[in-house]
Amino acid sequence: MKIRPCIDLHNGKVKQIVGGTLTDRDNSARENFVSSRGASYYARQYRDDKMTGGHIVKLGPGNDNEAEKALKIWPEGMQIGGGITGDNCRLWIDRGASHVIVTSWVFRDGAIDFTRLDELVKLIGKKRLVLDLSCRKQNGKYVVVTDRWQRYTDFIVNRKNIALLESYCDEFLIHAADVEGLRGGIEADLVSDLGRWSSIPVTYAGGARDLNDAEKVKELGRGLVDLTIGSALDIFGGSLAYRDVVQWNRENRGVY
Repeated sequence: MKIRPCIDLHNGKVKQIVGGTLTDRDNSARENFVSSRGASYYARQYRDDKMTGGHIVKLGPGNDNEAEKALKIWPEGMQIGGGITGDNCRLWIDRGASHVIVTSWVFRDGAIDFTRLDELVKLIGKKRLVLDLSCRKQNGKYVVVTDRWQRYTDFIVNRKNIALLESYCDEFLIHAADVEGLRGGIEADLVSDLGRWSSIPVTYAGGARDLNDAEKVKELGRGLVDLTIGSALDIFGGSLAYRDVVQWNRENRGVY
């Protein structure tokens, strides 16, 4: 297990937002932190500290330039998500992304579109694709949400569906959208399930406050679920020292 870094871009700036507040109407969101530094600053820091497997997420329009700058700093070092489609997935790989992260484009009218999924695999290959199954709890089940986490699909995150999609992608990324950005603790049951269900790398994001939460993910996920910490980090206005996270990775990182 390792802690993976992130760069979230919103309206051209590096930010940490409360995930469930992002809207389609005017692309607004409740902000936890707005950085005075560009995405390339964080990419350089992650590269120098060997914080591998992280992601850049473009939350709405106006973020391409910053994303490109970060990828130029660390080619093949970070994944890219946000607005990825069959038309531009190859472009972002060519710009230096190790993988593209896709959710909304493979879900159409609330259901997964396997024709589009097959198209992505043909265009870039399974080893370049991360499926983002970010979800919210509905009637006791975790349901994949798309379109800025506002639209519920009919796709439930469970053992059967995880197994179904493993043949299409290299990794899963799963934000627990109900707790994303709140720094109120992880969705423990979801982490535990992911550790039992997924046979490929999976990264959980949402609610982590400190290294105690990292230890919980390590235990509940049986060392098989990676963790992304955002708003809690001091580099994003929180109280958890980024240097402590780097050290934790050096001491705890496992191998799949």
